[in-house]
Amino acid sequence: MYQDVILDHYKHPQHRGLREPFATQVSHVNPVCGDEVTLRVTLSNDGATIADVSYDGQGCSISQAATSVLTQQVIGQTVPEALETVDAFSQMVSSRGTVQGDEDVLGDGVAFAGVAKYPARVKCALLGWMAFKDALAQAITANALAEGGEHVEEVSDE
Repeated sequence: MYQDVILDHYKHPQHRGLREPFATQVSHVNPVCGDEVTLRVTLSNDGATIADVSYDGQGCSISQAATSVLTQQVIGQTVPEALETVDAFSQMVSSRGTVQGDEDVLGDGVAFAGVAKYPARVKCALLGWMAFKDALAQAITANALAEGGEHVEEVSDE
């Protein structure tokens, strides 16, 4: 059953195709296998909710299907809910099979629980999810700066 979910998301990806407008865009590559994803995130006007996530990429069925599942799961969630979802997925696929995942939190993401038993595929499954986490952090910072909120300083190693 879970294999069918992964194949369905690979063959019929959700939210694939880069859309505008967007707050931030990131590109991540898995140098080991060549999987690539470019992902865009848009927050609601108040910065509290994930308004849109779109992506484009190429790679194995696991990386592309996992990114499709990500978009389906986090659009419409609050920022804290989306971060909880990302953390739950990351814990599940990094657990070596000890964490099955909560379908209420992960939705179709629970289909990737078996990936945890194949360490070489964990990075494939996490590619889009880590790109989302990176893009979300950038969107939060950009939103805070646009509102004249927090001042973000560059940290020097000098």
